Amino acid sequence: MRILITGGAGFIGSNLTRRLVHEGHDVTVLDNLLRGNKLEKEIFDRIKFVKGDVRDAALVNELTVGCDVIFHFAAVLGVDIVADNPVETMDVEVIGTRNIAIAALANNVKKIMYASTSGIYGHTAFENVLTEEILVDPRTSYAMAKRYNEIYLASHHEEKGINVVSLRFFNVYGYNQDNRMVVPRFFEQAMANEPLTVFGSGKQTRDFTYIDDTVEACVRLMDAKGCHIVNIANEAEWCIDDLAIKIKEVTNSQSELQFIEAPRKRYDYEVERRVGSSDKLLEMTGYKPMTSLEEGLRKIMAINYGN
Repeated sequence: MRILITGGAGFIGSNLTRRLVHEGHDVTVLDNLLRGNKLEKEIFDRIKFVKGDVRDAALVNELTVGCDVIFHFAAVLGVDIVADNPVETMDVEVIGTRNIAIAALANNVKKIMYASTSGIYGHTAFENVLTEEILVDPRTSYAMAKRYNEIYLASHHEEKGINVVSLRFFNVYGYNQDNRMVVPRFFEQAMANEPLTVFGSGKQTRDFTYIDDTVEACVRLMDAKGCHIVNIANEAEWCIDDLAIKIKEVTNSQSELQFIEAPRKRYDYEVERRVGSSDKLLEMTGYKPMTSLEEGLRKIMAINYGN
């Protein structure tokens, strides 16, 4: 198939691009490269790469001509960056997604696969395992824009019939992730035997999903018809301080844990508990993420540090 991936040089996008290229698809990547290019040369040489902004409607329209599927992954990412740039965050999400939807309809694209987030669930449901039916509670510019886009794309399905899957990612980690995120930050600190800086008590929990599992789920969902919102979660709950301890073990580090107060701007992002259900993913595809956190961390150690 001919596939367009916006944000395809980023963390999740680059891993997805690699998988689709190896499967023989004709891939075009649109990325502004503000966070660098995570595509290896071997993959980069096998795709059409366009440096540009998803907010450029004419460019998006040009790149969607003849496409079968669009993976719309372009976004402003990183808690600190998003907190400092709420207007740009929402502009990239809302304007970019509008351009994707309009271009897809104009050029008869069969499917839009949209990168949403578990952050949409917010604070109110943290006592529960999160299913797609739970009432969401987005509180940040990022989460609100993601939820708006889910509804916007669903409306295009209802009115225009285009197939849409909104992918609610749960704390994806793995190869090519940079230290804006907690797992690579802990790895860098551990390998340097520096303190592992943990915000708050460290007892807040997350559901960490390995990148290969995430990509596998995305690829399998390409066949879905209709309009769906689907969690991609590992269904395992880990405290942040236990994550730090596990990374210390994997790296054989002498680092200590250093507990620090989270900056005020991070407050709305600091959910106490988050663990997701992938039952809908399993029902739709026969697959759900299976890589344990320890297995995933050891894969990162082997890939990044040769151990």
